Amino acid sequence: MDEVVLFNPGDSIGNFHDYHEAVQTAQIYQERHDQSGHVLVVKSDRGEPSFDIFLAEQQLSDKTEPTTTKRYTVSKKL
Repeated sequence: MDEVVLFNPGDSIGNFHDYHEAVQTAQIYQERHDQSGHVLVVKSDRGEPSFDIFLAEQQLSDKTEPTTTKRYTVSKKL
Protein backbone atom coordinates (compact mmCIF):
# COMPACT_ATOMS: atom_id res chain seq x y z
CA MET A 1 0.00 0.00 0.00
CA ASP A 2 1.31 3.42 -0.93
CA GLU A 3 1.93 5.96 1.80
CA VAL A 4 0.85 9.42 0.63
CA VAL A 5 2.44 12.34 2.50
CA LEU A 6 2.29 16.12 2.28
CA PHE A 7 5.31 18.41 2.08
CA ASN A 8 6.02 21.98 1.16
CA PRO A 9 8.09 21.61 -2.05
CA GLY A 10 10.34 24.47 -0.90
CA ASP A 11 11.61 22.23 1.93
CA SER A 12 13.03 19.66 -0.52
CA ILE A 13 16.70 18.77 -0.07
CA GLY A 14 16.93 17.81 -3.74
CA ASN A 15 14.93 16.97 -6.86
CA PHE A 16 15.88 14.19 -9.27
CA HIS A 17 14.48 12.45 -12.33
CA ASP A 18 16.47 9.28 -11.62
CA TYR A 19 15.30 7.20 -8.65
CA HIS A 20 18.70 5.60 -7.98
CA GLU A 21 20.45 8.97 -7.98
CA ALA A 22 17.86 10.26 -5.49
CA VAL A 23 18.39 7.27 -3.18
CA GLN A 24 22.17 7.60 -3.39
CA THR A 25 22.02 11.32 -2.59
CA ALA A 26 19.64 10.64 0.33
CA GLN A 27 22.06 8.05 1.74
CA ILE A 28 24.97 10.47 1.48
CA TYR A 29 22.90 13.23 3.11
CA GLN A 30 21.92 10.91 5.97
CA GLU A 31 25.53 9.87 6.58
CA ARG A 32 26.66 13.50 6.77
CA HIS A 33 23.71 14.66 8.86
CA ASP A 34 23.12 11.68 11.15
CA GLN A 35 21.33 13.84 13.74
CA SER A 36 18.60 14.88 11.28
CA GLY A 37 16.50 11.70 11.61
CA HIS A 38 14.81 9.78 8.82
CA VAL A 39 15.28 10.87 5.24
CA LEU A 40 12.50 10.11 2.73
CA VAL A 41 12.73 9.71 -1.02
CA VAL A 42 9.31 10.58 -2.37
CA LYS A 43 7.72 10.52 -5.82
CA SER A 44 5.54 13.36 -7.06
CA ASP A 45 1.94 12.31 -7.75
CA ARG A 46 1.77 14.51 -10.85
CA GLY A 47 3.37 14.49 -14.27
CA GLU A 48 6.54 12.74 -15.30
CA PRO A 49 8.56 10.79 -12.73
CA SER A 50 10.20 13.16 -10.31
CA PHE A 51 11.78 12.21 -6.99
CA ASP A 52 12.41 14.56 -4.08
CA ILE A 53 14.29 14.11 -0.82
CA PHE A 54 12.77 15.39 2.42
CA LEU A 55 13.43 15.03 6.11
CA ALA A 56 10.63 12.99 7.69
CA GLU A 57 10.16 15.62 10.41
CA GLN A 58 9.12 18.17 7.75
CA GLN A 59 6.04 16.13 6.82
CA LEU A 60 2.85 18.17 7.14
CA SER A 61 -0.01 16.52 8.98
CA ASP A 62 -2.66 19.19 8.51
CA LYS A 63 -4.43 18.63 5.18
CA THR A 64 -5.66 22.23 5.25
CA GLU A 65 -2.16 23.65 4.80
CA PRO A 66 -1.69 26.44 2.23
CA THR A 67 -1.80 25.71 -1.50
CA THR A 68 1.99 25.37 -1.58
CA THR A 69 1.52 21.89 -0.08
CA LYS A 70 2.04 19.03 -2.51
CA ARG A 71 1.16 15.32 -2.32
CA TYR A 72 3.96 12.76 -2.59
CA THR A 73 4.18 8.96 -2.39
CA VAL A 74 6.96 7.57 -0.20
CA SER A 75 9.36 5.50 -2.33
CA LYS A 76 12.06 4.80 0.27
CA LYS A 77 12.60 5.60 3.93
CA LEU A 78 16.19 5.78 5.17
